[in-house]
Amino acid sequence: MKRILVCVKRVIDFNVRVRVKPDGSGVVTDGVKLSLNPFDEIALEEALRIKERGEAQEVVAVTIGPADCQQQLRTALAMGADRAIHVVHDGGVEPLTAARAFLQIIGREQPFLVLLGKQAIDDDNNQTGQMLAALWQRPQATFASKLELAGTTACVTREVDAGLETLEVDLPAVVTADLRLNEPRYVKLPDIMKAKKKPLDSVSLADLGVVPGARVRTVRTEPPAQRQRGIMVKDCGELVAELRKRGVL
Repeated sequence: MKRILVCVKRVIDFNVRVRVKPDGSGVVTDGVKLSLNPFDEIALEEALRIKERGEAQEVVAVTIGPADCQQQLRTALAMGADRAIHVVHDGGVEPLTAARAFLQIIGREQPFLVLLGKQAIDDDNNQTGQMLAALWQRPQATFASKLELAGTTACVTREVDAGLETLEVDLPAVVTADLRLNEPRYVKLPDIMKAKKKPLDSVSLADLGVVPGARVRTVRTEPPAQRQRGIMVKDCGELVAELRKRGVL
């Protein structure tokens, strides 16, 4: 079966204003809206479009996290994923641990394409997709703004500093989605109801033979410093005078 595996992550919703805990030990998550990582949602939308074009037969969503992550997997199922896999883990997950867990899922599911968001908006690591491709020993194409499949190859257009770059990679491969790849669909109420009946399997990291490791330790979390208010200047001369006054020139 031609199967696409989409790796998704639960993050604080991008519309929520993040607040740092008073003791600096992290950010406040209690009572905060949590959603699918926006870049992962784009990756899922692309997988669904590929299936709707008849180029894939099944889309499987997988995530790693605590028990209540199933809510985000149900959202993925409501969008159109056929099945979901929940790798249950209560602690933090570093990119290498996530890549190793996804590799085990790949071994079970045998997808011809793995899609992820280019990064998660909570830690901005931009590492999991690249690490997964390296562990899987398959080609990778990151920051995809366009994806076209042709038999056993994929043509990926990606944004780089100099403009657009087009890559052709052999399948199976790992592709990470950029913001301009597509616009995710709106989930309707009937689809939410149907998603409750779709299969959602749970496994643990131990079941996959993956031992979580902590290679990075967060010492302290601090909010960004408040920016000074700007001023309006009438002309270039006034701008230069103000810059000299502040010691910039």
